Amino acid sequence: MNIELNIRELSQWGIPYSDVFVISGPCSAESRKQMIDTACAIAKYPVSALRGGIWKPRTRPGSFEGVGAEGLAWLREAGDRAGLPVTTEVAKPSHVEKCLRQGIDILWIGARTTTNPFAVQEIADALRGVDIPVLVKNPISPDLGLWIGAIERVNQAGITRIAAIHRGFCSFNEKVYRNTPEWRIPIELRRKIPKLPMICDPSHICGTVELLSGIIRKAMDLLFDGLMIECHINPRAALSDAQQQVTPRELGVLLSHLNVKQVSTDDPHYLRSITHLRSTIDILDEQIMQLLLQRMNISMDIGRLKKQNNISILQPERLQKMLQDRLESANRLGLDEQFVLRLYQYIHEESIRKQELVESGD
Repeated sequence: MNIELNIRELSQWGIPYSDVFVISGPCSAESRKQMIDTACAIAKYPVSALRGGIWKPRTRPGSFEGVGAEGLAWLREAGDRAGLPVTTEVAKPSHVEKCLRQGIDILWIGARTTTNPFAVQEIADALRGVDIPVLVKNPISPDLGLWIGAIERVNQAGITRIAAIHRGFCSFNEKVYRNTPEWRIPIELRRKIPKLPMICDPSHICGTVELLSGIIRKAMDLLFDGLMIECHINPRAALSDAQQQVTPRELGVLLSHLNVKQVSTDDPHYLRSITHLRSTIDILDEQIMQLLLQRMNISMDIGRLKKQNNISILQPERLQKMLQDRLESANRLGLDEQFVLRLYQYIHEESIRKQELVESGD
């Protein structure tokens, strides 16, 4: 079911952009010169807004936590010199008030703040009656409900220029990226709120400059409306997140290689071909559904048999063998083993639920 919110299209924000809404600038505003130099250097590229972190919520004390409100004047001046609107992160009502007094054009709510509904509500209350774009980053945990809840709180405060920022999710198992993308979550967010603009933050997903192009390409394939890319005039000297910030020149290269995808085309050959292929998938999906129904009915028969003989529902050895057999089949057929593993884990979970219903007599 779609979630109906009062949200304006990105084209109605009053902020010019070409094909992709690009936000760029330093992770942190470190000095007036650094902000102005970076802003003027990126202004020659198709950038829609200048970013700069003023208050930095760090994991541990002792790290650089931003210059504070003093940096708002640097950010504002840098944006004016470069002819760009400016944006920064707010984490509490006092941040909102200081940004509004300084004339900051766009605000964003960070991942750590999105995780806390109390903090989001306080920010929303501080925004009530103000017409300003607000970007909401996903929470650090892969919780779609928290993300939607934060967006709803901001919207209920009267803000209609809202976009979501996908910056990835914390994971103990992630070995490649700083924050695992979990693309299924922003895809589901778009399904639930179709009109909500979506911006990808590849800098925080990747954690290193070398991985940026792949994530940017993926974001374009998934029809994201914009990108937030951290850029510093001298990344090696950056006081925070140095490894994930590009130089202005590197930013220009990344943007020059953007391949913006379209949703469809009027080409008759494409339309005929895609209609045929999708119809074939629909038929196959119906067959899969029928097979799943048969499988669940058999699971319930197994549940009845176990109940009659006082046998436990969970059979660890059978589960291990079943998964091993399915993974061997996946490997033989050229299917992705992780996909098949997740699929059969879900199927087994539902089979257990069906047998529990039999056991309880429901």
